[in-house]
Amino acid sequence: MEQTYQALAFEQTNGVMTLTLLGPGKGNAMGPEFWEELPKAMDEINRMHDVRCIVFRGSGDHFSYGLNIPHMMPRLGAMTTGTVLAHQRMDLMAQIRQMQSGFQKMHESPKPVIAAVHGWCIGGGVNMIAAADIRLCSRDATFSLREARLAITPDIGGLQFLPTIIGQGFTREMAFTGADYDAAFAERIGLVNHVYDTPDQLFEAATTLAQQIADNPATAVQGAKRVLNYSLNKSIEDGLQYVAVWNSSQLQSDDFSEAMQATMEKRKAEFNKKSSRGY
Repeated sequence: MEQTYQALAFEQTNGVMTLTLLGPGKGNAMGPEFWEELPKAMDEINRMHDVRCIVFRGSGDHFSYGLNIPHMMPRLGAMTTGTVLAHQRMDLMAQIRQMQSGFQKMHESPKPVIAAVHGWCIGGGVNMIAAADIRLCSRDATFSLREARLAITPDIGGLQFLPTIIGQGFTREMAFTGADYDAAFAERIGLVNHVYDTPDQLFEAATTLAQQIADNPATAVQGAKRVLNYSLNKSIEDGLQYVAVWNSSQLQSDDFSEAMQATMEKRKAEFNKKSSRGY
């Protein structure tokens, strides 16, 4: 990585970039460092053509306690207390938009993003994993969209991403109650794809899944993500037209030719990982 980061640690292996939340607050709470560094990290990783899948996980016993209120209050206090003037409202809106940008970059990244959740995943943590493509958790994971209990509305992506993942009903239940939900509930409503007995098993499974994705041609995987994202708010016809246009160019790739040749020769395809830049 080109820059120095305090709230995130990075490990790259065989096309998989693992980002570990470090805090520095208790429970990897999201303070000023996190909100400033995540957008920069995503921009940097998106430029790395040798990274083909991204995994997010927490350090210690938890994924994230969410917003680090004590550390953020010096920045937010002047915008939210006393007589709030127009310029302070504008400053607050700019701050919120900046905080949203990291999760939005996760969602829009050409590279698939996996969130591996253990322990507590609260508030900003839930908003964050909602921006991922795939979510996994260990049996000790607990999820809470807790903003209502703090007299605020979730404003960093959860209310936008979650309905397409778990539906309007469960999104509204989580947002309106601010209650805590266990891993079994998360699996039942589709918030997570799979649940593992221990954090170690979770992290191993996340790495295995990420490697399986990274071993495929980047053009095909990133094309699938781009088409899926495009189709989120479009009609089926719009989505079909878009993927037809997309694949009309992708079917001319060297990786496609190799895949077809390997199929005819009944061997494993050897894709060119170094030259696969996706889109």
